[in-house]
Amino acid sequence: MSDNGKRREQRRKRRIRGQILSYGFTAVVLAAVLAGCVLGVRAAAGAVIRRAQEREQSRQAAIEESQAAESQAAEEAVAAMLQEAVEEQETQETESAYSPEEALEELVEESVASLTLEQKVAGLFFVTPEQITGVAQAVQAGDGTREALAKYPVGGLIYSKQNIQSEEQIQEMLENTVSYSSFPLFLGIEEEGGKLSPVADALQLDKVDDMADVGASGDAQAAYDAGFAIGSYLSSYGFNLDFAPSADLYAQDSANAARTFSQDAQTQAQLALSAAQGMQAAGVSACLKHFPGQGRAQGDPADGPSETTRTKEEMAAEEFLPFQAAVQGGCDMIMVGHVSASAILGEDSGPASLSDEMITGILRKELGYDGIIITDALNMAAVTQYYESDVAAILALKAGADMVLEPEDFSLAYEGVLEAVQNGTISEERINDSLARIYRVKLRGRISQ
Repeated sequence: MSDNGKRREQRRKRRIRGQILSYGFTAVVLAAVLAGCVLGVRAAAGAVIRRAQEREQSRQAAIEESQAAESQAAEEAVAAMLQEAVEEQETQETESAYSPEEALEELVEESVASLTLEQKVAGLFFVTPEQITGVAQAVQAGDGTREALAKYPVGGLIYSKQNIQSEEQIQEMLENTVSYSSFPLFLGIEEEGGKLSPVADALQLDKVDDMADVGASGDAQAAYDAGFAIGSYLSSYGFNLDFAPSADLYAQDSANAARTFSQDAQTQAQLALSAAQGMQAAGVSACLKHFPGQGRAQGDPADGPSETTRTKEEMAAEEFLPFQAAVQGGCDMIMVGHVSASAILGEDSGPASLSDEMITGILRKELGYDGIIITDALNMAAVTQYYESDVAAILALKAGADMVLEPEDFSLAYEGVLEAVQNGTISEERINDSLARIYRVKLRGRISQ
């Protein structure tokens, strides 16, 4: 073969090798491309799957988070309900532990604290409706009563037979009076039974016998029933306080002997307390009278000086016994009389009703009485012959009385006491103590047992 032929053959072989290489390279490239495509598809598919998984995981997480939140909210709601139930139970237990006595004390404190000084002073007076209205005979309560109580919000009004004309009249009068007062009122009368029965006499009711007749048998139940009977009809007309029973010891031949149960001190103490408890069970406060013991004194305080010469030891053995029983038996009020006890208080000592030693020293401290102490009527001659109305009222309150009954000149007495508190002769704390005792009785019915 010629050289040209050899060279052509060599060029042909080179072309074949080049084509083979080209085809191989193309095949490799195509394989690589195909492989890349497969890998790309796989990657894309993986990415899609991963995104789907991520979305599913997010959805599941959201569901779980929502469920957790709902569960937490439910748990919190249940916890709140349980806490509320616990607090309610604790409140109920606290309230149940909050005794009626404590509730009453809180109400009394709030009531006294809400009063102006003028209202506080007025609340220490117990007067007739005529004394604040200026009329000669009060038989109805209208605008005059409303205006009078707005000016002088007294602590109590005492009525007598002249104020009573019929059942409907007295009931309406008392109801109106209560409605006109901004503060709780004592509405009182002196209804002992027997000869001293203004309500029963005016309304022609069946009267309770004289206390001497009731006590003749020494039966405490009979005395209780008598007190309950009197309290029941008084309460039905609107009265809430009776200046009875009398706890005095009288001699058999005394004109007043029928007013008391017995001349024996022990029997008198037992029956007087029973009668008082009967009245109070009927909703009417009882007022035992006349401390330290008027029955054996010489002279009628309505006419002038009244004096007993009995010693403290003698009176403690007899006259004091009914009042000691009243202290122990929860009598709402005790009246201090105008008797002068010279053997106890000294010569020229004046009436017991104005004596610090008799009221605070003996009745309050020695006998331990913490109820309401009221004076006998300050318009009696035993007081008016020696003291002006303002002086008598100031002396009584300084001595420890909580209320003053019927001063001769109410306006003068009121202004005098008000000035005495303003200038410090009587401390405001002193009258607050009296008002607290008064309001404990007046407000106790508002506290549920």
